[in-house]
Amino acid sequence: MTEPDELYTLRAQYWMGHYHLALDEAKSIARRPMSPALKAEREELIQRAHLALGDFPKVIGGDTPALKALALRAQYDQAPDDDSRTAIANKMKEVLASETPPSPSLQLYASQLFLSHGWTKDALQCVHAGATLEHVAMTLQIYLKLDRLDLAQNQLRSLQQQDEDAVLTQLGSVFVSLATGSSSSGDAIHVLASLKEQYGPSPLLQNLSAASYVISGQYEEAETSLIECRKEFPDQLNADTLINLVVCQQHQGKDPSAGIVELKQTFPSHPYCQALDRVTGAFERESLKYKV
Repeated sequence: MTEPDELYTLRAQYWMGHYHLALDEAKSIARRPMSPALKAEREELIQRAHLALGDFPKVIGGDTPALKALALRAQYDQAPDDDSRTAIANKMKEVLASETPPSPSLQLYASQLFLSHGWTKDALQCVHAGATLEHVAMTLQIYLKLDRLDLAQNQLRSLQQQDEDAVLTQLGSVFVSLATGSSSSGDAIHVLASLKEQYGPSPLLQNLSAASYVISGQYEEAETSLIECRKEFPDQLNADTLINLVVCQQHQGKDPSAGIVELKQTFPSHPYCQALDRVTGAFERESLKYKV
């Protein structure tokens, strides 16, 4: 088990999606004596929390390549079109090449951006060596995206060997359980209930709980979890909550059209919305062939 340091709580809050609490924790420990490395990590976690909250003006970057990478991520998330996002992703490659060897933080942020951009191979190359717990967790996510559950399970075992009690390890077990299917959804529900009891709910934990309930066929419980998420975190609405609500409503035979409209209006560039538009357009074009 990794020994706790001054940033233990800050990391845990960030990983669980408690971004406001993470910012409060960062402020409360600002004057504590800590090593330069921990001070740098604290600054990065502050900017990562602002990034996750969509407070892009507060992601000011900095002099280090890692902070520059976070500033690029803020630009990426605000980019108006695919060409702009591709240009920013190429800039990230330049920043990655500017540091020899690149720091683990820089590798992680580059991997996250590349994965968002669909450059899965580049994302994996950044973190596959597993230099840190976050690298292993990121590699696990990439393998799940590639439908390599076997390799993701190997990464989970690596996390458990390094620190079985870490929040990232517990979240990793949830992701693997969800990918395994209904036979393991109960394990995910149990782990998430334990995390929420210990640390409190967050949009991330509520959405993961909803996904666990959906996989186990408990659609009403999933919808309840998502409705609670919207009520408790009205300032942190994200696309996952709306998409999961649409799925729950469809499974229960309810009309999801209001949720789809809100999703398209709030997150028009989300891959789900873009895919839905493509499928809808293809259906309409095909239906014209059979119009009487």
